[in-house]
Amino acid sequence: MRYVLEGSVQRSGKQVRINTQLTDAETDAHLWADRFERDISVLFALQNEITSRIAVELSLELLTAEAARPTENPDALDYILRGRAVCAKPLTRDNFRQMIGLVKHALALDQRSLEAQSLLADMLSARVVAGWADSAAADMARAEGLARQALAASPRSPPAHVAKAQVLRAQHRFAEAIPEYEAVLASNRTSVGALYALGVCKFFTGSLEESILLEEQAIRLAPAIH
Repeated sequence: MRYVLEGSVQRSGKQVRINTQLTDAETDAHLWADRFERDISVLFALQNEITSRIAVELSLELLTAEAARPTENPDALDYILRGRAVCAKPLTRDNFRQMIGLVKHALALDQRSLEAQSLLADMLSARVVAGWADSAAADMARAEGLARQALAASPRSPPAHVAKAQVLRAQHRFAEAIPEYEAVLASNRTSVGALYALGVCKFFTGSLEESILLEEQAIRLAPAIH
């Protein structure tokens, strides 16, 4: 496990204090810490607030940490980060084209980049799901190959499991996609994208109640997205 989130809870009367900190397990570097103090009477609201805050903060901190890691090809990393930045914009046909173009540049510069392989497979599959692919068959063939390549290189990689899950969902193989999304959530319980997509797959496999719970959790973590 690359990152470790630790915390402690202290209660005094009707007040509760929660301390959290994030460290890099490989280097022991301290990445982020925060403290939450609230009245115990709003425990459930506090739980939702803390989960949402941590999810947002971790996303920012992990992106910063990953960007700071040494790379043999900084230009490839630059294209990947630019592609991820476009992901934060509203999803449109043009934005998909821009995202995919940037990550393709990254992969051309570093063909062994696990992140570029996984991200491109994810984006190509998402474009098919959105109905904006010029050739769905071509996008799916490329995405399937990239996801297979990424998982072969790193079987435990969450981005590689996301890539495979997205391919399976785009192929309407919802039951097969479920364990892939669950593998992602096992390493990051606050992955909004995985929660949302898993909820979709649960819906199409007939698990309506589970689907609702997953979508509600995704909304709590990132209300602005929904």
